[in-house]
Amino acid sequence: MDFKAEHLLEAKNRDDLIAIAKKENISIDKTLKKLRYEAELAKLQSEIVNLQKWIAQHKMRVAVIFEGRDAAGKGGSIKRFKEHLNPRTSRVVALTKPTEVEQGQWYFRRYIKVLPNAGEIVFFDRSWYNRAVVEPVMGFCTKEQYEKFMEQVTEFEHLLYEDNLKIIKFWFSITKDEQKKRFDDRLSNPLKRWKFSPVDMKGQELWDDYTYYKEQMFSKTHTTFSPWIIVKTNSKKRARLESMRYLLSQFDYKGKGDSKIPLFPDPNVIMRYHRSAFQVDL
Repeated sequence: MDFKAEHLLEAKNRDDLIAIAKKENISIDKTLKKLRYEAELAKLQSEIVNLQKWIAQHKMRVAVIFEGRDAAGKGGSIKRFKEHLNPRTSRVVALTKPTEVEQGQWYFRRYIKVLPNAGEIVFFDRSWYNRAVVEPVMGFCTKEQYEKFMEQVTEFEHLLYEDNLKIIKFWFSITKDEQKKRFDDRLSNPLKRWKFSPVDMKGQELWDDYTYYKEQMFSKTHTTFSPWIIVKTNSKKRARLESMRYLLSQFDYKGKGDSKIPLFPDPNVIMRYHRSAFQVDL
């Protein structure tokens, strides 16, 4: 049952509509859930605005890396993170495949050029970790290139850490069934079809290969100075909110908590990687 015209005329505010819905047995659970999400999102975004101002004032450099399987929700989360930020001191980096010139350079060079400047926060929609998972799975690099990367990446990140560049590494974790559902949604929606690529088509077929290289990456690149943060993303909205909370929890910025919203992430959604951790995308 839906609201009728007389219901809308009778109601003067949201509480009246809720009361009418209960009386007339009108289902509004989805609507209320969406409203709660949007209210929570707005408060967390206001906190991130405060964080950005503080980062700029203190000339800090912050890189937030979003990794994960295709369709895990990385791009949608980045959009919400950056939605209200000052573009002068925030950027999104989503590099295309290396040029011929870049292929002859040290692998990390193309990423060094786009690292955050003083006072800037940069969101990486995939990162140098392409070489840890996607490239070996898809045959985009040689075994020697992969092994050299795995030897060098922790040293590279330690140099950045010693130079006071803060790196936050998110892995967005999704189940195989949920990934297929999102792939099907992309193909059936003309507005989302551009997101589907030949690499995506291999995602389900090569699921176990992705899992193997992902586990290798975690075990060899999860460090005290640059840990992997696992985000369960079968619920996109919950993943966005909790990853925002995690980012905010890492800094003691001016105005922290002004929004009166909890800033510590749900441990059922966000967790540091450890070998015994349950992960949904195994």
